[in-house]
Amino acid sequence: MTLANILNRSFLGNSVREWLAAAAIVSAVMLALWIIRHWLVSRLRRHAEQTKTPLDDLLLNLIERTRYPLLFLVALYLGALPLSLPDAVSGVIRIVAISTLLVQAGLWGNHAITFALTRWLAAEREEDPGAATTISALGFVSRLALWTVIVLLILDNLPNVEITSLIAGLGISGIAVALAVQNILQDLFASLSIVLDKPFVIGDFIIVDDLMGTVENIGLKTTRVRSLYGEELVFSNADLLGSRIRNYKRMHERRVVFSLGVVYETPYEKLAAIPDMLREIVEAQEMVRFDRAHFKTYGDFALLYEVVYYMLVPDYGVYMDTQQAINLEIFRRFQEEGIEFAYPTQTIYLGGGQPGKG
Repeated sequence: MTLANILNRSFLGNSVREWLAAAAIVSAVMLALWIIRHWLVSRLRRHAEQTKTPLDDLLLNLIERTRYPLLFLVALYLGALPLSLPDAVSGVIRIVAISTLLVQAGLWGNHAITFALTRWLAAEREEDPGAATTISALGFVSRLALWTVIVLLILDNLPNVEITSLIAGLGISGIAVALAVQNILQDLFASLSIVLDKPFVIGDFIIVDDLMGTVENIGLKTTRVRSLYGEELVFSNADLLGSRIRNYKRMHERRVVFSLGVVYETPYEKLAAIPDMLREIVEAQEMVRFDRAHFKTYGDFALLYEVVYYMLVPDYGVYMDTQQAINLEIFRRFQEEGIEFAYPTQTIYLGGGQPGKG
């Protein structure tokens, strides 16, 4: 039997020559794809080492995670195009190729999610260490959604598989599950909102209604706060976001208002000098911006002055040290000037015209 006869022999509806040509196409395409992949990886690796942008790192990782079975199936699909194959065989090749491509797309998407969340977590770790739990949960939800879509697309390409009823069933089941775990889902989404919007982070001092403390942990369902008295306060994330939160850690300046009173018997000249005296005392302190000092009003038993200034640092201890220094200096200056502080007294005028204090 001659070589020509062998090449012309038919096998599954195609000559041996056609099969060999198809094998050559598969081999050539596979080799070309391997060379292109290797060239892109080496080129991108050199480029990534010279730049700080994360996009080239992501692209390099995606190409490195391109599996050889995908390259082989692409080559096999192209090599099978010139052949006259039975519909069943062509269908199997098409289904396998599409399914492999979808799985590879899932792997790419999975790595992209991991890459993005890893960088996000690294950026958030210093400011909010408690974000790791919520970011991990977000990654799990994202991967679950990704692979759910991939599986549904693969099933949609299978013959005699109707996914419309499956999707409808999943939708009804999802509604039932969502209703059953409604509170848990509310807290989960509230946790994501806290991590994304950052109304507070771990270490912030917050006040919620009449409760206050330092945030210690932000979980998927609850946030834990250490109160000033030492006990742990546990807030549901959904309830917490529904409340009015005062975050004192975000305070850049502290506005301070205080009042003091002097007796009605104080001479006019000294009354007029008190605002300037208070200004000098406040401005002598560090990290303070004076605003105003005024003779505010006539009280029941005192002439009242109001002083307003700003602490340029939010630390409560520094504020109390400053206020203490101001109070001591006011006391000393008033003693030197003979100005008397007022305290609750009443003056009663008797019938003889002589006043008496009570």
